[in-house]
Amino acid sequence: MMAGWIYLPRLVDKIRLHLRGQLHADYQENFLHKGFDSRWLSAAGVAPDVFVEVVRNSPTDGQVCDWVRLNVNSQRAGERAAFNLALPLSGRDPDAAVQARLRFRKEQLGMLQRDDIQTFFDCIDADEGRI
Repeated sequence: MMAGWIYLPRLVDKIRLHLRGQLHADYQENFLHKGFDSRWLSAAGVAPDVFVEVVRNSPTDGQVCDWVRLNVNSQRAGERAAFNLALPLSGRDPDAAVQARLRFRKEQLGMLQRDDIQTFFDCIDADEGRI
């Protein structure tokens, strides 16, 4: 968590990697305009280009955190709470399109046989070796 937001530390890391030209190709497709990146920006009410500039001009994560507290949190408490509850469960939706996307992502990762991967967060954790 950063400034009370789940996923925000990951997004900041992705932006920093992008700014250095080091964001892995696997993340390029969803970067800022799809997936969890887009969902955070929408919930926070922040335009992608604005947030990239915030990160670019903030050498430390603490400075990004301060900016979010000042410019987002006071106005978006309800959105933050809903986002923090929903995001970790993403993939357990009964929606067929969501289930198909999760299955596709597991297949891409070579983890289709892993029944323990039931959400997109699980996919990220498995891909990065945490589970």
